Amino acid sequence: MLEKELRLALICYGGISLAVYMHGITKEVWRLARASRALHAGEPSTRGSEEVYRRLLETIAAECEIELHVLVDILAGASAGGINAVFLAEAISSGRSLDPLTDLWLETADVDRLLDPEVSTVSRIAKAAAVPFAWALSARRGGNVEKTVEPEHREEVRTKLANFVRARWFAPPFGGAGFTALLLDAFDAMAAAPAGPPLLPDHQPLDLFVTVTDFHGYPERLRLHSPAEVVEREHRLTLAFSDPGGQRRHLGDAAELAFAARATASFPGAFPPFKVGELDAVLDARGRPWPGRDRFLDRALPRHAAIGEVEAAVLIDGSVLANAPFRPAMRALRNRPARREVDRRFVYIDPKPGTRAVRLGANGDSDPPGFFATLFGALSDIPREQPIRDNLEAIEGRSARIRRQQRIVAAMRPQVEAAIERAFGATLLLLRPSAKRLAGWRAKAQTVASREAGYAYAAYGHLKLSTVVEEVAALLLGDAGDRVRREQIRQALWTWVRAHGLNAAEAITALGAREDVILFFRNFDLSFRVRRLRFLARQLGEAGAREGSPREAIERARETVYRLIGRYTAAAAAVEGASFPDVEAATEDMLAALAAKLGLKGIDDAADAELTEVLGLFPKSERRALILAYLGFPFYDIATLPLLQGEGLDEFDPIKVDRISPDDAGAIRSGGAAATLKGIQFNSFGAFFSRAYRENDYLWGRLHGADRLIEIVVSTLPDGVHLPPGTVAALKRDAFRAIMAEERPRLTAIATLFEALDEEIG
Repeated sequence: MLEKELRLALICYGGISLAVYMHGITKEVWRLARASRALHAGEPSTRGSEEVYRRLLETIAAECEIELHVLVDILAGASAGGINAVFLAEAISSGRSLDPLTDLWLETADVDRLLDPEVSTVSRIAKAAAVPFAWALSARRGGNVEKTVEPEHREEVRTKLANFVRARWFAPPFGGAGFTALLLDAFDAMAAAPAGPPLLPDHQPLDLFVTVTDFHGYPERLRLHSPAEVVEREHRLTLAFSDPGGQRRHLGDAAELAFAARATASFPGAFPPFKVGELDAVLDARGRPWPGRDRFLDRALPRHAAIGEVEAAVLIDGSVLANAPFRPAMRALRNRPARREVDRRFVYIDPKPGTRAVRLGANGDSDPPGFFATLFGALSDIPREQPIRDNLEAIEGRSARIRRQQRIVAAMRPQVEAAIERAFGATLLLLRPSAKRLAGWRAKAQTVASREAGYAYAAYGHLKLSTVVEEVAALLLGDAGDRVRREQIRQALWTWVRAHGLNAAEAITALGAREDVILFFRNFDLSFRVRRLRFLARQLGEAGAREGSPREAIERARETVYRLIGRYTAAAAAVEGASFPDVEAATEDMLAALAAKLGLKGIDDAADAELTEVLGLFPKSERRALILAYLGFPFYDIATLPLLQGEGLDEFDPIKVDRISPDDAGAIRSGGAAATLKGIQFNSFGAFFSRAYRENDYLWGRLHGADRLIEIVVSTLPDGVHLPPGTVAALKRDAFRAIMAEERPRLTAIATLFEALDEEIG
């Protein structure tokens, strides 16, 4: 049976109160991941939509002979979407429930709870003056409330809308400290609930990215031809969290995750800008420590930390400049292990496609905008609503390179295997290798590959040298320092390389590399080793897909390969924060100290021993194929590294992009957001004014999420492979009914919606 992984990189847009709708979708993503993990762990079936997702995966296995694993390993979000991404990432990493976030949205995401007490306490004159404005918004005949709210909820919306507009003008109506406290409450509730297993395999990393806007910005020095240096202000920030995997997963302290959630959702004019002092005060009031505070702030705000002004940083909503944070998620692909065929999807949640978050005035698109509409659109609305075409083109470019690489490797394989057999002899590779023999074979294969490649090796070798130098610079600098400091380190390293002639034409030629260049690669070329092991993991995946393959041996070999990858990456991580001689004053001493700290030769020896052991578990024919792939990797690397512009690809499959939005989920009701969501009212603040609004949008989020996720899972089937007719529609109906049955006792304010849905679903 073919093994396959559907890996989701989830991108959550901003949407103000439509965060409640997006939470419904992310809850279904969470349940799908839970269902997949439980199925493949051999655990009993669960209830609700999880049981339906499990049946879907079981049906695919039975009907299509594909063992499909579904996991979410990359999340990125902005504004309200950032909050949902943060909580979903923590649930995946910790194995805890998302239900506390449901309670946060339904119970506390309400105007009466969010209003800042200081702002809402205004003079009676101001309140009286605001009443006509509130009435104009909510009580006029034919207005939004009368049109969109059921009669039994209109009074609630009118009252809360009146309270909202009575708040002091020209000050954010919602309280920052109160919002921070609510976020911490939700994290505390998650931590207090029982923890299940994490929703990712031990070897699989989890990355979270949250966009933030630095209001004042920070100086960035740029090098030019003339003048030699200029200074610009950068306002974009990305807060990154990483759980590298392993037995003890950890994404981040609750205070750090609350920092990210509060900062990214500081919608201009609604919430006050966020400063770290706000979080400090809330934590102090609770008597709660924040271990690692300074270390986190140094990483999150490196430019401010460098000048000792972390507390002065003013952060506002992440969607102001990056509402669709694809780019950091794309960068995270570089470090993803692949133990079987991967169907990588970028899934983005857009709660209101084609609709602006905030509209001032009722003019149509063809009418000239008014004064305030022009200002707001130019300063905020237009930047946050930019299309994602550039991101999609970048993804397609990467996918095209992967497809070319696949074709190149497939075309080269017969010639590479023939070259290895000529060098070693066809019968020699059938021998059971020892660690010493495998190390000797590796060295010989490198030499043979360089000579067989001819002039191509010279280009490859110089590119490889450049790549390794850049990686050494990145290891030394880590996340700290600005571009100018990075350039200074690079120049010091390149000065040393040139002084020793490593980049000279005669150092790397068609005949191979000079001994000192080879030594430099042995000491510092970490990426080549990881690429080779991941290539071997890919071959193990192909072997596992063949009928009659030795499953136990393959699984043991996979575990060994990923354990070794972990050792190499851990060696790089150990360099961070280590003390080295000054790179500019004593480059030679620094490189010697770095080589000793990395200790790649020792890891190589251990890798040879462990690979020798697991290769001995395979029958001769399978062992020969794996040895050919392992020894042949230098041939493939010489051909493909230039194509990939110096970057090895870990996931070896093209990327597809899917959207989840009201417009795409039409199995129950057509008409998109206008026909289903209440939160789009009042410039997307609607769900803050009514529990009924929030219940409505949360339920539709779950239903739309189930609709689209079932379609996305089914779309992983190869061309020409289909489930029996009617299967998908039946599974969707079952999922909808399961969600309705689960939520009906909780969502008591939308009885009429449940009645309508009962008829529509059937």
